[in-house]
Amino acid sequence: MMRAEEIMTRDVVAISGSATVADAVSKMKEKGLRALIVEPRYAGDPYGMVTQTDIVYKVAAFGYDPKKMKVYEIMTKPCIVVNPDLGVEYVARLFANTGIRRAPVVKDHLLGIISISDILKKSDFVEKPKSNFEQYCEEFPNAPEARIYED
Repeated sequence: MMRAEEIMTRDVVAISGSATVADAVSKMKEKGLRALIVEPRYAGDPYGMVTQTDIVYKVAAFGYDPKKMKVYEIMTKPCIVVNPDLGVEYVARLFANTGIRRAPVVKDHLLGIISISDILKKSDFVEKPKSNFEQYCEEFPNAPEARIYED
């Protein structure tokens, strides 16, 4: 069974809770991301997360000025975190049951982030789509092109 650590994204972008929402948007745009990890303020403080959805529903929808609002005002904290040893199937179930799309991977400190995209693209428990030829061979196993010839 694959573990979260094997498919997580290690290159994590974080932001301070005291940064402005405009700073967060700029960082997301620059890096092509949909979410940022919010750094803990002190040892033992939980991680937070700010997403594009937070910005749309908590800032833009109300016409607030993103240059005046702080990340800590709209972020999710504490956020659900994943242990790097957790099986990918369990991570997928956790995401489905809680409705989240990504979570920091933490063991003593931040190791990475895992998302639904990581699970779909990198894991081995999601069946890969078959090619047209493979589908043809399954549908017509006796067709000459579907038979395997041994030398």
